[in-house]
Amino acid sequence: MLMSPNSHKRENYGLFVPTMEIFSLTTLALASATAALLLPKAHERLQLSLAKHRSLAGHSRMAKRVASLIPGYAYDEARFFNCDGVPDEVEQRRRAGFARLADELNGRHARSIALTQQARSGIADLQFTGAYRVPFQFSPYVRERIAVGAFVQRADGVTLTDLDGQRFYDLTGSYGVNVMGHDFYKTCMAEGMALVSELGSVLGSYHPVVFDNVQRLQAISGLDQVSFHMSGTEAVMQAVRLARYHTGRKRLVRFCGAYHGWWEDVQPGLGNPLPPGHTYTLSDLSERSLQVLSRRRDIACVLVNPLQALHPNAGAPGDGALIDSSRRTNFDRAAYTAWLQRLREVCTRRGIALIFDEIFVGFRIASGGAQAYFGVRADMVTYGKTLGGGFPVGVVCGRSAWMKRFRENRPADICFARGTFNAHPAVMGAMNVFLRRLETPAIQALYDNLDATWDGRAAKLNARLAKAGLPLRVANLSSIWTMTFTEPSRYNWLLQYCLRAEGLALSWVGSGRLVFSLNYTEADFDAVCDRIEAAARRMVDDGWWLPGTQSNRDIRRGVLKEMLRQRLHRR
Repeated sequence: MLMSPNSHKRENYGLFVPTMEIFSLTTLALASATAALLLPKAHERLQLSLAKHRSLAGHSRMAKRVASLIPGYAYDEARFFNCDGVPDEVEQRRRAGFARLADELNGRHARSIALTQQARSGIADLQFTGAYRVPFQFSPYVRERIAVGAFVQRADGVTLTDLDGQRFYDLTGSYGVNVMGHDFYKTCMAEGMALVSELGSVLGSYHPVVFDNVQRLQAISGLDQVSFHMSGTEAVMQAVRLARYHTGRKRLVRFCGAYHGWWEDVQPGLGNPLPPGHTYTLSDLSERSLQVLSRRRDIACVLVNPLQALHPNAGAPGDGALIDSSRRTNFDRAAYTAWLQRLREVCTRRGIALIFDEIFVGFRIASGGAQAYFGVRADMVTYGKTLGGGFPVGVVCGRSAWMKRFRENRPADICFARGTFNAHPAVMGAMNVFLRRLETPAIQALYDNLDATWDGRAAKLNARLAKAGLPLRVANLSSIWTMTFTEPSRYNWLLQYCLRAEGLALSWVGSGRLVFSLNYTEADFDAVCDRIEAAARRMVDDGWWLPGTQSNRDIRRGVLKEMLRQRLHRR
């Protein structure tokens, strides 16, 4: 029987049809299984993205990319005095006022400035803080004409005295260390050294004051165990490491804008050469953030810096980024308390370590710290700054289950953390004096009606500024204050120099953070108010604050256009 030349093809095709059907069904099943696996992950990823704050502060990688595109440029003299299109008469007032201010500061603090200029080439920190006191467009011109002395010779009560004998009311807070006043810490340091003088610098063994310190910290924190470190950054590093060790998870959650030291995982984005490796930066006070915590299985710990209650989802305010008047603060104690309570509930349910970073606010807003102030207990708490009684220190307090660094059943599985100077005798002695004095009636009296005292002072100053028609206000979390502005301006950053000319010492971030010690009397505070009002009047009289020139949106758009022009010109 003869067969058609194509008959074998038809026979093969008959076999091929069911094979194709089987292949299609298999492919569909694989695709369905893949989708079933990927869809939950995609949903998790979407939830995570939605829980991040919409600003660049909530997106670390994007913030670094944007930062790399911003060109450095400086205003020439004409642009420096008139970047907002004011009339010639106002520009001339500004020029004259700036010259007077420069002459006053440079002449009054000549010795302090001279030593600062000599030291700057050898101190990297001075180079950095000098460059970033004001927005970068203005910085070179300011640095050429106004110098700030970095050296002081003594501190008394609530004042600092520089090398020229000029006295300032101290609003620097010594980066948060100075809670009780300078004389308090002089006493702690001197008495602490005397306590441990016979031991000297012996390390590894403990002076007996260490045991007393541990007992007092257990009582204050309500937690079981304590470890000592030499800085707040180190303490946070150890708390995070312990959380990862005990959970077997690698991710940590921090909230947008919060500062937890300068090491990689807790400072993603600007200032860190490395991209965030295992860090989720979520929105503060956000339901979506709670949803992420409730559903993900890779989160070891949640870091909370209670200072963020003053400016949720925004970084610490500094004058180096003060290009307009849009700086805002919003402290709502009840709302932040409710937020911490919900965080506590979610972390407990999911086996996540809740860590309070009280390096800055510990012993400032309450003698029991933020845990006592907000009424929420953490699994671990880090302390530092003021706790050292004037010496450098970091401390982790935690529940026993979180603090253990080894496993009996797996002897090689440890969580190592040591430091040469941990529990240094001088630090432990000063800490002991600090903790003992904390319990005295005189110091406890400083905490009586603390919020009412400092809220009342802020309200008093704001009323005074409003009555004088000055576009300046203050917002506060207890004795931690931020200045805000009610009228748009490109020149708010200059206020820090006017405040200095009036006898107020600020840290290098300027008007973004004023930190009072609790020993300020009403007379001291009234003197500070006089100086703040005088500085604000100078800003008005010299034409730096001129209502109705530009809106904040106009200012931001104008600066963006400048940057784009500079970028395109360089390309």
